[in-house]
This record gives sequence, structure tokens and C-alpha cells, in this order.
Amino acid sequence: MTANRILIADDEPLYRQTTGELLRKAGFDCVCVSNGDDAIVALNSQHFDLVLSDLSMPGNFKMELLKKHSKRRSATPIIVITGVPSLPTAIESIRLGITDYLLKPVKFEDLLVSVRAALEKAGRFRSEPNEASADHPASQGALLATSMLGNSPPMRELFEIIERLAQSDSNILITGESGTGKEEVAQTIHRNSNRRGGRFQIIDCTAIPEMLFESTLFGHKKGAFTGATHDQVGLLSRCHGGTAFLDELGELPLPMQSKLLRAVQQQTFTPIGSNGVESVDTRFICATNRDLQLEVREGRFRQDLFYRLAVIHVHVPALRERGEDIVLLADYFLTRLQQDRERVHGFDGDAHDLLLQYSWPGNIRELQNVIERALVLAQGQTITARELQGIRDNASVHEVASPIQRPAGKTPPKVTESATGDAVLSRDDAVRIAERDYLLELLESLRGNVSEAARQAGLSRQGMHKLLRSHKIDAGSFRRQRVVGG
Repeated sequence: MTANRILIADDEPLYRQTTGELLRKAGFDCVCVSNGDDAIVALNSQHFDLVLSDLSMPGNFKMELLKKHSKRRSATPIIVITGVPSLPTAIESIRLGITDYLLKPVKFEDLLVSVRAALEKAGRFRSEPNEASADHPASQGALLATSMLGNSPPMRELFEIIERLAQSDSNILITGESGTGKEEVAQTIHRNSNRRGGRFQIIDCTAIPEMLFESTLFGHKKGAFTGATHDQVGLLSRCHGGTAFLDELGELPLPMQSKLLRAVQQQTFTPIGSNGVESVDTRFICATNRDLQLEVREGRFRQDLFYRLAVIHVHVPALRERGEDIVLLADYFLTRLQQDRERVHGFDGDAHDLLLQYSWPGNIRELQNVIERALVLAQGQTITARELQGIRDNASVHEVASPIQRPAGKTPPKVTESATGDAVLSRDDAVRIAERDYLLELLESLRGNVSEAARQAGLSRQGMHKLLRSHKIDAGSFRRQRVVGG
């Protein structure tokens, strides 16, 4: 029996990918697009039994997809899934004939119930669910509304943590190097929480002058000081019912920290020039690349404020720790930065290897800049190592890193000159030899178990196989040694 075909239209890549994979495991045939215009093209050229559509995405910000579909008088049911619900959009969606209106994050079992009900109502249900899918681990959780990309073990663990934190209301401290995406983590937590209907208010601790801190954060009354010609609502009031995101928290001077403490601790504040205390209901999520515990010990950060804000600690992995995610993100930026031109279609082998070998001290932000520069320089349909010369140049300042993340105690042997002293290895050759030695040592200790070797090295299984092929290493030979040796 032919499986039901479902069109998924959503501009969040990870959500789109995860939803498609789970529905395929449940026995459906899925096609994914990233905007309303592509959805209309697909509906005009192919047959679908059901559409899953986001509301807030290009080509549907004003419900263009829903309106065009309604005008076509198509019998194909549409289910709207949105992370930004509102009564007007719900009413208008129903008027335009949608079958269901779901809120992100939606549990997979709830989505499956809605999908089956919509298909049965339209007389189109043909798919038999895959019984094994009910036991699939991913089906037990919620589908995260996020634009974060990643399939490496550190990122899968981060997504699981975010999913749990979204259901809590505790204050969170997010740490990680600059450029790792701490703000996006905070937005994802907010977007999947019960506070998603409220405002996500960014408060940049480096951008507020000390003399204006109280006024900016808490607001002021007319005449409270020279130049206060009208009442000013503070940033905290604006995110009542939502989330206050304190970015670069470690840069906040001590005098400002004491002023912030009461608002965090008691959820109250007094606008400048007011005699009354105002209450606020907000969750505080903070981000820093500093070691705040060290700052507390050194007397640069208040201990009481630290404990109030760091109820839960989340660490965002550096890009160099994410293995094949580097290429996944590079492909994403390649597509996004080209917009509609798409004259460059990927990376050649040397460029691919260089992306994985570089240490990315600037993390995702640096990767985006590198890809943008490479697109400007690219002369063919693929980006070569020559167009990535910028990161080779930086390798003289930042160490070239292997894509492998070596566990403690697994340091490869040092590379020296040859016995005659005539052959001096280049940096790239030294890295390759050290990398090969490490792989041989790892496979020998694990007796050829590629999956476990990939896990310990921080790579995907596919990435490990690719690395082994590049070094011409046969993992099977280590398993054969075990059989021969008993």
C-alpha cells in the first residue's frame, strides 16, 4: 500500500529534519521545504495528502501560503504548527480552512494523532504506522522549535538538556566560547517554554552605561532627573511574562550587580522617581564566556547574584568539538548566503578536510565569515582549499586541530626529524602522522570497534569511516587480529 505523502513547510532546519525523520519512521513519505513559496510550487507540481505548515516563515508571514491554498479550493488538509501563537492568527487560520492548530513544542505522539485524524477526516489515510517507531527514543520527547543545527554527540546532548529546561522555570547560566551560539540556545529555551507567548528581551550588559543602568532596566518617571521629559518603561517591564536574556553577564560592573540582585531575587523593582514598587514575572537566562566562579573568588562578581542566576548551568560546546557538524554548518551557510543564486554547490575534498582540521577559535561566527569570503572568491561550482586560504593563514597563529577529540591519556606520540636530520616535517604532515598514530592506537585498544572509536573521538560513525579511508586504515584488520590471537 502506498504511503501517505506529507509536505512539511518550516524555516527551522533542525525542526524540519527531525519532524520528517520521525514521520518517515512512522510510515509516511515526507517532502520538506523551507518557505511558503516553495510549498506552493510543490503543491502545484506534486500530489500530497497533508501539509504541515509553520506560520512565521518566509512566504507565510501574512498567511500567504494558507490564503493561496484556500483559493485553490484544494481538499488537501493543512495542520498549522507555530511557536508564536496568537488569537487573531488562530481565528484567521481556521477561517482559511486549516484542520488543526498546534503549538511548539509538540510531542511527537500528539502530532501523530493530529496527522492521522486529519487524513482520516479527509478520507486519505493509507499509511500503517511502523510499530517499531513507538519505541524510538526520539518519539518520546518533544520536537524542538529551533534554528540550531547539529547531529554530533555534544549537540544531541545539548538538545536533550534544552528540551528538559524548557519545561522548567529556573534561572539558567549559559557558558561557552564567543561565537558558539549562546544567544540561540537561550532563544530556543524560551521558544519551547510556557513563556513563549511573552517577550524575549535581550539586555546587553556591555552596552548599558553605568549611569543609565537603573533607568534602562527599571524605567523612570517624568521629571526624575534632568532630561526625563516623559515616563520611560524599563526593559524588565517589557518582558513581564517572558524571558530576560542578560548577555555578557561577566562584564557587568559590581555597582550594577547589586542593583540587579533585588530584581532577580524578589522579582520587584522601583523605577527612578517612583515611590511604588513594581512586580515582574520573568525568567532570567544569562550568558558569559567568563569563568564566573573564578570571578566570584577574585571579588569581581557577587556570590549571591551568581547563585541566583546560575541555578542551572548549560555549557555550549566549541565548534572544534563537534566533528562533522562543521561541514553541516558550512553547507547551511553556503546555501543561505547565496540566497537565490546557488552558483556554488559544495566543497571539494581538500576544502572539506581543511574545514575539519582547523581549530575554529571564532567558532560558528568565524565559520560564517569564512564561507562568505570563500563565496566571493570562488571561481567554479565548488569551493576549494584555495578559497579557504584565510583559515590556513590563521593556522600560524591558531594551532591546526585534528577533527578528533582525544580523551585524556590518549595523546599521540610526538613527531620529530628523521634520523639523518635532513627531513623536516611540515605542520600539515605532522598533524596527519599524529592523527594516524592516534587512530591506530585507538582501534587497537578497541579491537576494531568503529562505533566506539567514533564515540571516544567525538565523531559520527560516518566521519570516522571517512577519516579511516583518508589514512588507508582497515578497521577490519584489528578484528581479524583478535580472532587469530584468540
